[in-house]
Amino acid sequence: MDEFTYGSILAACGALGSVACGEQVYAHVTKNGFFFNDYVRTRAIDMFSRSCRVKDALRVLRDVDCENVVCWNAVVSGAVKNEDSRLAIEIFRQLCWHASITPNSFTFASVLTGSATLKELHFGKSIHGWTIKFGADTDVFVGTAIVDFYAKFGSIRDSFKQFKLMPKRSVISWTAIISGFVENGDSASAVWLLDEMRKIGEDVSSYTISRVLSACAYPDMFKEAIQIHCWMLKIGLYSNAVVKASLISTYSKLGAINLSEIAFADTDNLKTVGIWANMISAFVRNQSYEKAIFLFQRMIKEGVTPDKFSASSILSIIADLSFGRQLHGYINKTDLQFDLSVGGSILTMYSKCGDLEESLKAFEQLERRDIVSWTSMLSGLAEHGYADNALRLFREMGLEDHIPDVTILNAVLKACSDLSSMKLGKEIHGFSIQCGFQDQIILGGALVNMYSKCGDLNAARMVFRRMPFKDQVSWSSLISGFAQRGLIDEAFQLFRDMLLSELSIDTFTFSSILWALANLNRPAIGTQVHVHAIKTGLESEASVGSALVLMYSKCGSISDSSTVFQQIQKPDLFSFTTLIASYAKHGMGAEALKVYELMKKSGLEPDDVTFVSILSACSHSGLVEEGHFHLNSMIKDYGLVPGNKHYTCMVDLLGRAGRLAEAERFIANMPIEADSVVWETLLAACKVHGNHDLSKLAARKIMELQPSEGAYISLSNILADAGRWENVLKIRDSMKEIGIKKESGWSSV
Repeated sequence: MDEFTYGSILAACGALGSVACGEQVYAHVTKNGFFFNDYVRTRAIDMFSRSCRVKDALRVLRDVDCENVVCWNAVVSGAVKNEDSRLAIEIFRQLCWHASITPNSFTFASVLTGSATLKELHFGKSIHGWTIKFGADTDVFVGTAIVDFYAKFGSIRDSFKQFKLMPKRSVISWTAIISGFVENGDSASAVWLLDEMRKIGEDVSSYTISRVLSACAYPDMFKEAIQIHCWMLKIGLYSNAVVKASLISTYSKLGAINLSEIAFADTDNLKTVGIWANMISAFVRNQSYEKAIFLFQRMIKEGVTPDKFSASSILSIIADLSFGRQLHGYINKTDLQFDLSVGGSILTMYSKCGDLEESLKAFEQLERRDIVSWTSMLSGLAEHGYADNALRLFREMGLEDHIPDVTILNAVLKACSDLSSMKLGKEIHGFSIQCGFQDQIILGGALVNMYSKCGDLNAARMVFRRMPFKDQVSWSSLISGFAQRGLIDEAFQLFRDMLLSELSIDTFTFSSILWALANLNRPAIGTQVHVHAIKTGLESEASVGSALVLMYSKCGSISDSSTVFQQIQKPDLFSFTTLIASYAKHGMGAEALKVYELMKKSGLEPDDVTFVSILSACSHSGLVEEGHFHLNSMIKDYGLVPGNKHYTCMVDLLGRAGRLAEAERFIANMPIEADSVVWETLLAACKVHGNHDLSKLAARKIMELQPSEGAYISLSNILADAGRWENVLKIRDSMKEIGIKKESGWSSV
């Protein structure tokens, strides 16, 4: 074979994306001495670049000092297509150092595209200047790239000005300026330009129409969408796959999902993967999740391999972990496993389903991690309480030279808040200032929350004051910070200030201040907050209603607690548990059990916290048989494992009923070792009923499990009451040995 044959085969491999075959051919090229041939080398570079193997293309380029601009163009273009525009610009700079190589129109076009991707406005403008200097700006290819460059920066006036200056325009040029208007939200101008194309007889491509259709995906453009649909039928483009896919998407965005389905059905057997993907996305967009999943499964049955868009759409709606694992298994059998966007969707899916271990495993298996995958993983870990893992991953991210964005810093600050790690939080604060992120609203709220939870309310207030705009999150975080530390007057003043700011107060803010009021027994302020909750219509929300129930209960008004509960539109498990606990504390066991029955009828299943409240209600009302029944129900009916808190309630129940021997037997038969609280509960009951022998046993158990001043003094008092002074002296000697001193009695008249 000669160099032309090798070159042609390499070109074919590049066009087909068959990089494995291309590598074998390239090995033969090297072995047979054709490596230094310009034609063969150019085709090899182009093949690697087309296959997104830019580093391999660059290696071939550097192995021989190539003076052919076509080779350089292939690598620059490949880097841009591989979403590595920074590398493309670096290669362009190296090219400029070669005195014998002059950039051409293809070079400039690729670099302009890369500049737009990197948001390098000044560099892009300098390239524009170069094109004028070299006379390349009149080239239709370069002119189109300039139009696209300014449009992507939002400078649509400059973009349109360059478009009008072009001596010759292609259909790609028209499409670029139409896309610019679409991306800048000017749908009317995009439709007007399409009309202009039709008037002058300019050829219209399927991609041009698809861009104009995307401009019509707004409620006030429904008429235009129908007109373009009719025009497509007239000129015979209705059956075009690209146009059909765009039409399906446009109708779904307009809320006309029925028209999307009609367009999809009209495709018959000509459905491309793009059409399938757009119909699936249309169902997802309109929350027709069952239809989306059914269509995805039908797509696979008909032998169509899903693309990254359809796979990502389905992954985004999966709530069933079992189905998610099946889909992940299917993806691992296809080339989709190597796609970054699909990989990111997989780890997000596992995070949403609560399987953070599988999510982290999927993240670690990614061949390449972009900022999106890092963001998804870090946000998932922080959101689900895996703060340690989130911080570890953040450190790994720094080692891989990735620059975190605002979303990542927000997730890391949440992790710092959960761990009360103010040192790292301050470092993130400093880093955000260096990056110029300090004015970002989302980050300001996260900083206020971090400092508040770490206890530095002065720093939290300082960050809050410096925020140019204060959103709900920042207000709520600061109010919550003061409230949780018992500074209720300051919290309430902030609450009033928030009302004056005309920002709507969310459920989190109401709940935070009400919980604090409940713990501090401040019913007067609590009533005022309740009035504001009624005015905003949030008293019927479960979180606010639950906080009101607790607040009124702790302030002694159980009737108000009951009334507030009845106002909750959809009481959740926490709401029911709060009311049950409130009745329990007020000794109204029968009412508590009625609420429990109502909860079960509503379809909610109790958790271990609910059963603590139920058993406590039985204890405070002397309902011994009911207590035994509900403890057994917890195990048999709901598969829950009782803990020491549940057993403490049962011991308290038996102790209050005077059944001390039964309480002792109950402790002895517990499947877990009783903690000090269980024995303290028995000790308290023994004191009430004067059982000195059992008191001694309980006190000694407490001293074994948790030696404390209270335990020694209790045992000493029990022995003193029984007249056993020798034993009292021994106990007091033991107290002296371990440094515990009994406070002397005193009185004041």
